[in-house]
Amino acid sequence: MLENLEHMRENFKELEKKLADPEVLSDTDKFKKVSREYNQLKPIVEKYNQITSAEDMIKENTELLKEAEDSEMIDLLKTEIDENKKNLEKYNEDLKVLLIPKDPNDHKDVIVEIRAGAGGEEAGLFAGNLYRMYHMYADKQKYKTEDIDVSSQGIGGMKEATFIVRGEGAYSKLKYESGVHRVQRVPETESGGRIHTSTATVAVLPEADEVDIKIDPNDIRTDVYRSSGNGGQSVNTTDSAVRLTHIPTGLVVTCQDEKSQIKNKDKAMRVLRARLYEIEEQKRQKEISDNRKSQVGTGDRSERIRTYNYPQGRITDHRINKTIYQLDDFLDGNIEEMIESLITEDQTRKLKTMGED
Repeated sequence: MLENLEHMRENFKELEKKLADPEVLSDTDKFKKVSREYNQLKPIVEKYNQITSAEDMIKENTELLKEAEDSEMIDLLKTEIDENKKNLEKYNEDLKVLLIPKDPNDHKDVIVEIRAGAGGEEAGLFAGNLYRMYHMYADKQKYKTEDIDVSSQGIGGMKEATFIVRGEGAYSKLKYESGVHRVQRVPETESGGRIHTSTATVAVLPEADEVDIKIDPNDIRTDVYRSSGNGGQSVNTTDSAVRLTHIPTGLVVTCQDEKSQIKNKDKAMRVLRARLYEIEEQKRQKEISDNRKSQVGTGDRSERIRTYNYPQGRITDHRINKTIYQLDDFLDGNIEEMIESLITEDQTRKLKTMGED
């Protein structure tokens, strides 16, 4: 492992030089690639430097201790040695976490799909709550959001919504939101005060670029039509809405958010590419069964992951058995505590698996 860390440190120095290279600075794609590699290595190299520094201090002070005669100096050296040993223990634990194999998609932007599930109109209202929650979370994280297709249902409800969240590390945070979200509350239309249970499904897909997934243009059927709003009324006088059908898989993507047909087609293509990439990723993950067992659920749309209980004012994540009693705050986009707990649990399980190998 020591050799690998030394190699990482040398590689890091090379990347540092490249970031100052005019040739790299003038090429946006190359600069992004080098910056990403640099930022991935930076925390590992910094932690490794702390380890080597602490080891050097322990070695140096141990040698000085052999020759020290003054009692005050002896006490000082012993204190410094103990402190550095404690730090060294912590640094090594930190390094283990940093060396956990990274999800290659973590740096990517994401496409979020929300669909109302069981529960009729109440499910649509809950889907609307989740749509608002993720937009507010993205705003707090300084991420950018861009709607692709939003299908409204009744007042304040949604049948389904698809949108992009852009920002470094967006997928690393939001990937844990994939699955079935369940709400328990008394609907406004319920005169008897009975609690109803409704669901909404969330899918979080890493945005795939053309390098990740190749699509044969002959495999796509494109239909155009006039975009419509609530109740089906036309909101545009031109055929700007686009429906793409991927013939081999039967996947269908629609987009009517933009007034331009070209822009709608571009957005729809991005969603289609992400869905096809997800299919390929699921095939790959099935082949790595050990990895599936050692991670917190981050992809199965059918997995019931979380319950939002209004009467009790709580949110419970069933994957890690964590409950937060701040429902209103959570629905206002303050979901970072839950996400960080999921990341920690995921890291713990992966560390355990690494220790067993």
